[in-house]
Amino acid sequence: MTSLIVLLCVILVSIVLVQIGKVYELTTVIKGEEAAMRDNSKWNGRLSLAFVVVFLVSVVWSAYDYKNLMYGYGPLQSASEHGKTLDDIFDVTLFFTGIVFVLTQIALFWFAYKYQWKPGRTAKFIPHDHRLEMWWTAIPAFVMTVLVIGGLNAWNEVMADVSPDEDYMEIEATAQQFGWTIRYPGPDGKIGTRNYKLTTATNQLGIDFTDPKSWDDVVLPGGEFFLPKDKKIRVRIIAKDVLHNFDLPQFRVKMDAVPGMPTYFVFKPTITTADFRSELRKYPEYNEPADKADPTGPKRWEKFEFELACAELCGKGHYSMRRVLKIVPQDEFDVWYKGQKSFYDSEVRGKEGDPNMGKVLDAEISKRATEFGETFKAAVESADAGTVSLANVAFDGETASLSADSKYELDNLVTALNTFPAVSVAVSASGSEAAARAATVIKYLTDRGIGADRLKAGAASESGVSLKISR
Repeated sequence: MTSLIVLLCVILVSIVLVQIGKVYELTTVIKGEEAAMRDNSKWNGRLSLAFVVVFLVSVVWSAYDYKNLMYGYGPLQSASEHGKTLDDIFDVTLFFTGIVFVLTQIALFWFAYKYQWKPGRTAKFIPHDHRLEMWWTAIPAFVMTVLVIGGLNAWNEVMADVSPDEDYMEIEATAQQFGWTIRYPGPDGKIGTRNYKLTTATNQLGIDFTDPKSWDDVVLPGGEFFLPKDKKIRVRIIAKDVLHNFDLPQFRVKMDAVPGMPTYFVFKPTITTADFRSELRKYPEYNEPADKADPTGPKRWEKFEFELACAELCGKGHYSMRRVLKIVPQDEFDVWYKGQKSFYDSEVRGKEGDPNMGKVLDAEISKRATEFGETFKAAVESADAGTVSLANVAFDGETASLSADSKYELDNLVTALNTFPAVSVAVSASGSEAAARAATVIKYLTDRGIGADRLKAGAASESGVSLKISR
């Protein structure tokens, strides 16, 4: 029904316009062609003046009315350290181009009024004017020089890379149809190397897991991702298929992701998501319902999120490139990051395709030492001294000979016993060679300075090697 009404309205308007045209033709015949032209020119000139006044007033009014919704104004100040530089360049450019815009619009419509057609009036032909051409060339050249020099200085400042001695964090953003994969460095602070030839269904980034730097990397294929406030961030930007664009509009960060040509951007967030929301809350535009269909629901400031978008039309699923970015204080970021698992540990280690199968990695040795120390301490300090399992102690086949990798766990035990000199342990082992295995472990410990009076063999255990602690 609505479509039918719209169609009828269009037909009615068309008929009215046709009739107006016919009336105009009759008026021209009655008045005469010259009189009609004079009246038309007079009204065109007056309407041109009225139009330019309404137009310029509307431009100024709309800019003022929407100022709190435009980046760089109202609450939408830059959320990054370098953003103010770009906003200032934009304001300077807008100032000069705004002057030209206003003057040319006034001149255009004023001339339409002033030089309207009149009987006997002819145009004057001026083929050359040195002064006009000099001003017309010199002024734009000067303005362009100011803008170019300012823009070049801003570019050099904003695009400066980090130096090795700076305190910064590097992350990697890989774009593909249709999503971003974010990779963080692990505790070593370094992102591992990658090689597209290593790309598989499991390892879609082509990470080289023979590189120790990659073992603790964290990979987030989707969902929210976090960055700390007041920390310089270097983003390594890569594309897997077509041209994408890494765009964080609130931070004035925008850089193409080009297949085969890694790019980067460096920025420092200066405000948290929570603080930015608090700033938005002060403005009436952001106290409106986020969903107009639900007037009692959350307001716009409550639903605000920093977002990572793709600023290239990369395909039909372009919209799904959006990801939410949370800016949080450093301590909150540390808590969040500590809860993330290494991609290598969770998805690759010990599985088919693991290039380090059968090896104990340096990172694992360090992690095991920390975990064992904490477990041993907790057992010693418990009300009733507990039992500790030596999960990483193994033997060759059914013998009592220690496997080569068992030394790491036993060295951790040596450290723990030296830390708690008043503690004694009973060593239990499993299997047909249980007694011999327990004796082998005890010998390993005594050979490294642990007193024999603190060690004894316990009853056979059901599995593996375990310790019964006594104080």
